[in-house]
Amino acid sequence: MNLDQVYEEDLIFMEQCVNSLNEQVPPPRPIQYKELFVFRHVEKSPYQAIVQKLARMVSTLHAAYLLLNHGFVQEQATLERVLDEIQEDVCFLSYGIISGDVEDSLHKTYLDAFFQEEFDSEDPMNSTQRRPMVPRKKVRAYIARKDMKRAGLEPTEGVLLSRLLSKTYSGYVHAASPHIMDMYGGNPPRFHMKGMGGTKVHRTHKEEIWNYFYRGLTTLSFAAEAFSNSGLSGEISTRVKEFKKTRE
Repeated sequence: MNLDQVYEEDLIFMEQCVNSLNEQVPPPRPIQYKELFVFRHVEKSPYQAIVQKLARMVSTLHAAYLLLNHGFVQEQATLERVLDEIQEDVCFLSYGIISGDVEDSLHKTYLDAFFQEEFDSEDPMNSTQRRPMVPRKKVRAYIARKDMKRAGLEPTEGVLLSRLLSKTYSGYVHAASPHIMDMYGGNPPRFHMKGMGGTKVHRTHKEEIWNYFYRGLTTLSFAAEAFSNSGLSGEISTRVKEFKKTRE
């Protein structure tokens, strides 16, 4: 089986995992918003937040893979920056449940901000809503304390590693010059604005997408542990082992 087939099957598997975890939480309810109805998780539990984040993770991974296949590696890398934060958030919330920390002020502040509506007025122009986001450095520091010792690293090393990844991919999000210039080349040299399929840069990003599929599976593993779903956790562990063999 080639790697593209593995990716396609893993995307299906990850979607099934999210659906399975979604069955363990109270479903969203229709809530009136102006003249319409919107779906919301009214309980606003950490489990529901994890499911929402995982659904977005799988969707974003689909999109990044689609962009890669069409040579749009700048845009792929932008979405990988999104994936970095989503995967951190799932680990942050999962570790909070596993460690019994989910009632602490840090997790409560995070959940309040996550579930907060965007506007507090019928007229968006008059809205005074402010989303009190937990600083990313605090999320990473918490994960580092819980996770990095397992990997044989000191917590400070884990934080530095997360910062390095964030800084690298933020250049794609903010369209920094060094990242844009990856689009320039060829004979005659020019900006490649219809994708960079077949180039050296494309091959590099093909290798990089592997890491995001792997991290997607391991993120699901943390979530399954938080949900005390041992059956699903076992399935994911088996899948992770098989996936790792594609790099051996």
